[in-house]
Amino acid sequence: MIQGKEPGEGARGRCQPIHVDPFVRGFDMQLARPWARSIRLNGFATCLRLEQVYWDILADMARLNRCSISTLLSHVDREVHLRHGGVRNFSGLVRVVCVVHSLKETGLEVVGRH
Repeated sequence: MIQGKEPGEGARGRCQPIHVDPFVRGFDMQLARPWARSIRLNGFATCLRLEQVYWDILADMARLNRCSISTLLSHVDREVHLRHGGVRNFSGLVRVVCVVHSLKETGLEVVGRH
């Protein structure tokens, strides 16, 4: 980051104080640890690397749907191909799906930018 060039920085390039600490009490750094897992997407074996927090969210989503994580991700893969012709970054899509699910669970509205 170039000092003094980012929003929220003062004239001398010093960061402004943060009023809401992004590290909540009891923040677990293990949630940021990436894990690679072998999964089957619509019958094809592949490896997906995601941070632990996303695997936890996927496990919760699979539990809610009474299916496996592989079945859930196969659904996401199929639907993105049917609705949008595919996606270049499947891991990124999975992260966004997890965030949108989590926001929905908390009652926050997701607003897309176009």
